[in-house]
Amino acid sequence: MASPDQPGRLTSGGLIDRGRRMHFTFDGAAYSGYAGDTLAAALLGSGVRLVGRSFKYHRPRGVLTSGSEEPNALVELRRGARQEPNTRATTAELFDGLEARSQNRWPSLAFDAGAVNSLLAPFLAAGFYYKTFMWPAAFWERVYEPLIRRAAGLGRASAEGDPDTYDKTHAFCDLLVIGAGAAGLSAALAAGSAGARVILCDEDFVAGGRLNGDAKEIGSQPGRLWARETVARLEAMPNVSVLRRTSVFGVYDGSTYGAIERVSDHLAVPAPHRPRQRYWKIVAKRSLLAAGAIERHIVFGGNDRPGVMMASAVRTYLNRFAVAPGRRAAIFTASDDAWTTAFDLAQAGIEVAGVLDTRPQIDPALSDRAKRLGIPVFPAAQVVDTHGRLALRRISFRDANGRTSALDVDLLATSGGWNANLAITTHLGSRPEWSDAIASFVPVKLPPAMTVVGSAAGHFTLTDALREGMSAGAEAAEATGFTATRPPVPQVDDERTGVTPLWHMAGSRAKAFVDFQNDVTSDDVSLAAQEGFRSVELLKRYTTLGMATDQGKTSNVNGHAIMAQLTGRSMAEVGTTMFRPPYTPVAIAAMAGHHRGRQFRPTRLTASHGWATERGATFVEVGQWLRAQWFARPGEADWLETVSREVRETRSRVGVCDVSTLGKIDVQGSDAGLFLDRIYVNVFSTLPVGKVRYGLMLREDGIAADDGTCARFAPDHFMMSTTTANAGKVMQNLEHARQVLWPELDVQLVSVTEQWSQYSIAGPQSRRLLQRLLGDAFDVSDERLPYLGCAEFIWRGVTTRLYRVSFSGELAYELAVPAACGDAAIRAIMDAGAEFDVIPYGTEALGVMRIEKGHVAGNELNGMTTATDLGLGRRMSKKKDFIGRVLAQRPGLSDPDRPALVGIKPVDRAARLRAGAHFLALGAAATMENDEGYVTSVAFSPMLGHWIGLGFLRQGRARIDQRVRAYDPVRNGDTEVQIVSPVFFDAEGARLRG
Repeated sequence: MASPDQPGRLTSGGLIDRGRRMHFTFDGAAYSGYAGDTLAAALLGSGVRLVGRSFKYHRPRGVLTSGSEEPNALVELRRGARQEPNTRATTAELFDGLEARSQNRWPSLAFDAGAVNSLLAPFLAAGFYYKTFMWPAAFWERVYEPLIRRAAGLGRASAEGDPDTYDKTHAFCDLLVIGAGAAGLSAALAAGSAGARVILCDEDFVAGGRLNGDAKEIGSQPGRLWARETVARLEAMPNVSVLRRTSVFGVYDGSTYGAIERVSDHLAVPAPHRPRQRYWKIVAKRSLLAAGAIERHIVFGGNDRPGVMMASAVRTYLNRFAVAPGRRAAIFTASDDAWTTAFDLAQAGIEVAGVLDTRPQIDPALSDRAKRLGIPVFPAAQVVDTHGRLALRRISFRDANGRTSALDVDLLATSGGWNANLAITTHLGSRPEWSDAIASFVPVKLPPAMTVVGSAAGHFTLTDALREGMSAGAEAAEATGFTATRPPVPQVDDERTGVTPLWHMAGSRAKAFVDFQNDVTSDDVSLAAQEGFRSVELLKRYTTLGMATDQGKTSNVNGHAIMAQLTGRSMAEVGTTMFRPPYTPVAIAAMAGHHRGRQFRPTRLTASHGWATERGATFVEVGQWLRAQWFARPGEADWLETVSREVRETRSRVGVCDVSTLGKIDVQGSDAGLFLDRIYVNVFSTLPVGKVRYGLMLREDGIAADDGTCARFAPDHFMMSTTTANAGKVMQNLEHARQVLWPELDVQLVSVTEQWSQYSIAGPQSRRLLQRLLGDAFDVSDERLPYLGCAEFIWRGVTTRLYRVSFSGELAYELAVPAACGDAAIRAIMDAGAEFDVIPYGTEALGVMRIEKGHVAGNELNGMTTATDLGLGRRMSKKKDFIGRVLAQRPGLSDPDRPALVGIKPVDRAARLRAGAHFLALGAAATMENDEGYVTSVAFSPMLGHWIGLGFLRQGRARIDQRVRAYDPVRNGDTEVQIVSPVFFDAEGARLRG
């Protein structure tokens, strides 16, 4: 062994860099390893066997595998904001300063109070929660649910904000190769040499797959050296991208693949301007799955004890990491492959106490070699139990004569055969089929343009991997238009892959685990069969088999095989459950990329933003936009004083507000008018050119969706406006209608919200300001541009549009110019309006004025109201069809008792109103049964001198002048209000028409 601090490390060999020591801690204790280690390898090299506790029973657990299928060795990495739970120690690349902690234990890993659950095991069998938590019913909220929530989950996520960045990228290729083992490297080399664009992804940080863990030769050189040289050749090709530390986690429609590249997970802190992880969206003409196979364990008593490992994992730690996971080993197997582990251990100087093979007849070549190496052989043997408190010390086995004997060992390498790693092939809905010949499920129906090669296809020899990889890579290149050659397959060692499947060793009183991560035992599977949960889908949900983060990679087949035995069915009849993406866990932050925090929804700035900043504007987020909320002046005490001033001065003189953020959709085509008729509740095909009309659109269920105006500039050209918040959704709905509902119509749609800057100029002096601003460019007289008129003309050399519409209730216009001219336009407006004392006003003043005029907005278009509720029922045409028309006539939506739009005033004019308050009859108790409606919008009206509001009240239009309570329990409000018309100011509309 290497040194006292590395008792499990061999003095030579492996792919580690012994010149680079890496120091780390595990549960506060200091250890060291080498560059090239995984955390699991470094722990085993340091003599650490116990790494975690199981989920339900809190049993001691050690490292089982060497890859992403690991169910036991889940740890927390790092501290503070970068703390990361449930990381597989078998895939976590060691770095200097790494901090790791075990999970699911208290107060310590060696002494865990939760281990008492093992004593309660008879009461915690499969389905216990269905049976136990049903009675008494009163216990649910106070006892059961708190206990379940406290016990749920593994690990602790950081409560701090993630300090790292995450990236997204898109890639296109001729061939995507998933897995960089012998098959994947051969395929990438064949396709890349032909000139095809190739992306090669592998989840490991060292390419080569099993070649790194096995002592095999390709040609006349070690397989790991062949892999390294092949990768070097691929990286030298400009048309090939090799992505290490990259997991392809899912297959999606359109030959699209999702992948996560762990760019900086192997570093304590990412380098400046480097992401921690990168999400890849890859579109590939062809794909090739070379993901290898996953070794399966055997279900026997005590098979979860630390020191029991997969045989292939033992070889990997031995050959790749120069780590001996034990000092005295035994092999328990039903396959030829595990004998290689025994031979490799013996050649590394590790004592092998015996090979226990469940088969009575063993290949003489294997037994003879074992004899030469001094390894005892036990044919037809079965391990029935293991012993040791926190780690393996002894095994009990039954020999061919039925006698029970014991071996003192601290390492038991097991192998029940191999399962083709085909999870990704099922992501689009296909199911694999069982092959008795290799005792594994194999892929049959594949995603479009996918090929599976090597062990993933159930062909487990290295020769198969090289031959199939080269052939499939060349075929993919030819299928995408390149000329490929097929070099001869190099000579490799002979391999024996014989297997006689053995799933379960019965006869032991010790727990025999099927699913290590969720503590599912063979008894749980038996109980499921006994209670009728016999289909694999029901078995999964009743026992939680395969429902943990490993998705049953090491457990599903064993569980299904036990169910087959119990029910007298074949494996083909039992089948298997479906795999779902992601193949391995994916951080939500990686999926989000930069879109979090302030970048979660990138803020859009209007063209007038710089000008508004100069004017001291206070901004507010409105949808995706940042808009000026108000423009405070020195000496103003608070926002309310500022907003009230803006309202008064706009209504007395003239004010300007940026309304560029309103959605703008250009609708053109010979059927544009007919299309809009089907979208809006009212008619637009009859709208004259040069006019504007207010419109309301419904959802398919008859509920109001959005409102706005629509202007007609030509017989086949309309400009639709929407609310700021719903602009994207309206565009989506319009495209669905155009492409799916009525594809026969001649109509085209373009969202042009960002292409136009638009300013509302409102107030008694607005026409005079425009006359000064536009000069001879356009006549803004009442005769030329009446109310609800529109026009397009050239002003200062650019196309300009002018709408005579009003949201404030004043004489008002909206001037639209190309966005590139937006800053110049607002400055020109202010210059032209200086002699009229023009002021800028923000969204808050705009809201006050719209409430004074009773105009509905987002608070009223809240997804629960109908056109009738809004007082717009008469706009619904009875002469045409439109989206939502039929369902809007449902009795529940046309009930006269439905809450209708009303205005409210406080009886005590000094009282303040609050949006969200509920209407109650005077003297009525504050109960749901007495609820008569709610307040949607409130504002202080400087024109009336008191608070006003809009809301929905049952039979509201028939209750004008009545009094009710506006009850607000959240803010301790209870205000008596008077029901009035929703139009508070200038009800006749005289100011509107100038």
